[in-house]
Amino acid sequence: MTTANFSHKDVAEITEAEVAALANRLEDDDYSSVFEGLEDWHLLRAIAFQRPELVEPYIHLLDLEAYDEA
Repeated sequence: MTTANFSHKDVAEITEAEVAALANRLEDDDYSSVFEGLEDWHLLRAIAFQRPELVEPYIHLLDLEAYDEA
């Protein structure tokens, strides 16, 4: 299993198909190391903040909750 290596500037150019493939990898959780999965999770999170419309169907993978940091 290989993870895609994207930089934050690439998030602006990522396609729906690439996000779907990323989400499928995370759903399958079939990584050779935990670091590969974590890398994909961080990428999905970056996409969620920069292009939330692409991540909407996969938001459950991020387990984001509002926290009161006050």
